[in-house]
Amino acid sequence: MRANTTTAPIIRWAGSKRKLLPRLVPFWNPGYNRYIEPFAGSAALFFALQPQQAILGDINAELIEALQIIRDEPESVYERLRRYPLGERSYYRLRARSPRNLKPLQRAARFVFLNRFCFNGLYRTNEAGQFNVPFAKRTTATLPSRGQFLRAAATLRSADLRCEDFETILKATVRSGDFVYLDPPYAVANRRIFRQYGPDSFGLEDLKRVQAVLDEIDARGADFVLSYAYCREASEAFNRWTSVRVYVQRNISGFATHRRRAAELIVTNIPKSR
Repeated sequence: MRANTTTAPIIRWAGSKRKLLPRLVPFWNPGYNRYIEPFAGSAALFFALQPQQAILGDINAELIEALQIIRDEPESVYERLRRYPLGERSYYRLRARSPRNLKPLQRAARFVFLNRFCFNGLYRTNEAGQFNVPFAKRTTATLPSRGQFLRAAATLRSADLRCEDFETILKATVRSGDFVYLDPPYAVANRRIFRQYGPDSFGLEDLKRVQAVLDEIDARGADFVLSYAYCREASEAFNRWTSVRVYVQRNISGFATHRRRAAELIVTNIPKSR
């Protein structure tokens, strides 16, 4: 981990574990060979730790492409973002543009702009695959600064970015001495969660796949930490591992005036004595 540096994520993401960082960071130590995160989202823990070698994965192709372009061309993304007028009208005009008709740099800038000003950092698409999250009328969001882009790009240069299913990534890459952080979408009794990517929900069968892949990670001699909503399904799926229930402050409906304490489960195979 790089000393005396701080890097904030460029991307906002509903369900981000930024508020859990004080509980997650202590699991890491510089002795690990690699950091692997197959449900990247905003990658808040990755940016906090700044590991020397990492694998970040996600099934969201737009997200992974945006991170790749930010990593490789941060100045260009920043300059293009600066050209977009701020405000609701500009947001909906840009949202209406099809990513298929844009060049990679344009897609990355569009993705960041929509992400920064959409409702609650959600990524949601309709049945046609079109991003359809409304503009956040009550927001203090701003565009990242040039310095933030450069710092994020520097941190991302240590990462192999992959757009693949979590199970595919982990089975192909995990080896002894790795640290794996998993933050899968919530599948609470198979109810559709508003923050999910699109028409294909993360369901209880996927939760079973997570359960199986934890066994695989452990058998290979790697350490893992998993964060999940505290619920019966998670308690049953991960009951063979060490777990702790923690509470974080959440905004209801995305408004700061509506807050509640939400329970989360942190699960790990790391011995307490280590």
